[in-house]
Amino acid sequence: MAIRPPMLRRGDTIGLVSPGSPLDADLINTRSETLRDMGFNVVYGKHVYSYEGIVSAPAQERAEDLMNMFRDARIKMILPTRGGTGVQSILPYLDFEVIRENPKIISGYSDVTILLNNLYQRSNLITFHSLMLIDFRPDTPTYNYNQFFAATSATTPRRVIENPPDLPLRSLVPGNVTGPIVGGNMTSLVNAFGTPYEIDTRGKILFLEETHAPTNMIYRYLSQLLLAGKLQECLGIVMGQCTNCTVSYNTTYEELINSLLVPLGKPLMVNLATGHGYYKAAIPIGANATLNTRDNTLTVVEPTVSAQ
Repeated sequence: MAIRPPMLRRGDTIGLVSPGSPLDADLINTRSETLRDMGFNVVYGKHVYSYEGIVSAPAQERAEDLMNMFRDARIKMILPTRGGTGVQSILPYLDFEVIRENPKIISGYSDVTILLNNLYQRSNLITFHSLMLIDFRPDTPTYNYNQFFAATSATTPRRVIENPPDLPLRSLVPGNVTGPIVGGNMTSLVNAFGTPYEIDTRGKILFLEETHAPTNMIYRYLSQLLLAGKLQECLGIVMGQCTNCTVSYNTTYEELINSLLVPLGKPLMVNLATGHGYYKAAIPIGANATLNTRDNTLTVVEPTVSAQ
């Protein structure tokens, strides 16, 4: 069983890091105030405000910020300011054994996907494909906050991951499988292929989402996942939305799913609201889940945080 980090409570301290692209200092400060208004304390990584062009700081410095948060006993949750680009470059500089010995909640999506999955694979730590600092703002949907706190601040043994009422989940291939759930943003995952940090989908439920990519790019990503055996090795597939994705060659995202994924014959659910979409379900990376595409449900079947 994967390691469950201690649950998040009001009054706890959240550590902010910028593991990928930089974020405007005014936005960091404004979003930090939202966290304080919710009752949390906030501390900042040394390089949280840094700006080095595409990335916030050199990879070793970004990695050290993250490691310092794991070593700091005050910190209960680590929250990236954003994803962007470059998160994968910090992975060689992380001490995964230290992380294993100091489990904490860490949440994010987009380019943070590769970090979340490697913390599970290498430190056996449950992580959360959910909100980042940029999402803590007055107009964030209540659904997103409810999902986030249900995953990080409750020790319920089972949690059904449900879309908002006006956005139904759909199942395309019937089946019923249980296993750890992994995945996230396709760009982030595919970019790690051929490195020591590529995702392991064997015996896992794999979920995928994307944003601002034309469908010919989605075809490339899905083809790469197939060629690498990642889709053949997984137990089942959950496809999230392709947010603001454009149609290429008169072929839609849905048509790609039908032509490339349905023939695999694995339990297949589509339209999960998570990642870059307006609505963001909280997916615990590494937690056991049941994908039942006969009754159209995705259920986390174990607590994802401990009551320590």
